[in-house]
Amino acid sequence: MKYFLTVVFCGLMFSAFSQKMNMNDTAKHHHMMMTDTAKKKKMPGMDMGEKSMGGMEMMMSSSQSKNLPMERNGSGTSWLPDASPMYGIMFHHKEWMYMLHGNIAFRYTNQDFANKGSRGGHKVDAPNWFMGMAQRPVGKNGLISFNLMMSLDPLTEHGPGYPLLFQTGESWNGVPLVDRQHPHDLFAELAATYTYAFSKKTDLSFYLGYPGEPALGPVAFMHRPSALANPDAPLSHHWSDATHITFGVATVGFRYDQFKIEGSLFTGREPDENRYNFDKPRFDSWSTRLDYNPSENWALQVSHGFIKSPEALMPAEDVHRTTASATYSLPFGNSKTFNATAVWGMNKTAGHAADNSILLEGDIRIKKLDAYTRFEFVQKTTEELNLNPLAYGDDTIFPVNAITLGLNYDLLKVGPLNLAAGGQLTYYGVTKKLTSLYGSGPMGGEVFLRLYPRL
Repeated sequence: MKYFLTVVFCGLMFSAFSQKMNMNDTAKHHHMMMTDTAKKKKMPGMDMGEKSMGGMEMMMSSSQSKNLPMERNGSGTSWLPDASPMYGIMFHHKEWMYMLHGNIAFRYTNQDFANKGSRGGHKVDAPNWFMGMAQRPVGKNGLISFNLMMSLDPLTEHGPGYPLLFQTGESWNGVPLVDRQHPHDLFAELAATYTYAFSKKTDLSFYLGYPGEPALGPVAFMHRPSALANPDAPLSHHWSDATHITFGVATVGFRYDQFKIEGSLFTGREPDENRYNFDKPRFDSWSTRLDYNPSENWALQVSHGFIKSPEALMPAEDVHRTTASATYSLPFGNSKTFNATAVWGMNKTAGHAADNSILLEGDIRIKKLDAYTRFEFVQKTTEELNLNPLAYGDDTIFPVNAITLGLNYDLLKVGPLNLAAGGQLTYYGVTKKLTSLYGSGPMGGEVFLRLYPRL
């Protein structure tokens, strides 16, 4: 019952707030005026008419540049394609522009529902996140933006989080979390960005977050259009985008046309088991990332970082992480979009062989129907799976494959939100060395109601 009330409460809160701010027309039509880099052309699948609220034009741009469209905003300072669908609620007050995002899935999940092994589990829960952004111009060439991201995971997931076969990372009660996805912190981002435009093609930006996200990896999974409909975190999360909640990060970025180079100093330690507090900022790690958007449909990135002591249970272990990704977005009609992402990630620790991950995910939306898939290949180690090294080897790498197929269908509208019903199945390919624990070909399944902003 408490999960159902959480869903209803969040929906009513979104709806009431949107009506209070008179933004129904904005949510329906997404009326915005893009800046010169967008060349004042119509973005595919979007209404770019000149109608505006209260006689004022909507002038929201990317938080990283006055000369880029807001559709390019990813998580932290990362980039999405300009053609990405925008699931959000916009409104303005005087010189300030605002946007709200969110996603909550009230569900029942069962990992290894055929009971082939001993490491599965089931749960009624509601993974979720909520985000707000505010921005305003500063002088002729400046722009300041503020991001707030929160999650009610500490209430809906609590403790060790939700069951997810082969997932690893972080801990609970001093024990490594294995076959569980940890809850996210109540505060996932409190960040400010200032950017200065030297010309239409060049910007210098400064980003500060406590917490925030450094320039390392692709857009975090919950903000990728190709992953929005899937309530589960990727198994490769800690190979690519696990630094999306970092307690202390400072990033400097320079953009020239469709290229951007960034450098970050940040805290390497992942969030502790107290999901309500603010962890100690350390600024003991670094990263750099190169972004390139060759067209409005593509966003490419490569990045590398040194992460100091990410796991509290292994304080002497540092990680060098390297990632590369490509994201593609294609609107092909009214409320019709195709989105796909490919990610490679590699972790390297001293004295151990590097282990890799590959993720491929896609999502196609046609009106009310949303179909999605995700394939992952991840190399998990004896240590990560919390196995006895005497039985499984001290430095053994176990290949894991997982493929997910899922559907969402919009049932009704709740103010500016959609309420969708959905479900998914995941098949896990298991090496013979692990069948005594997981069985042969375990499967996970879930059904859910999902509440999220409309296009």
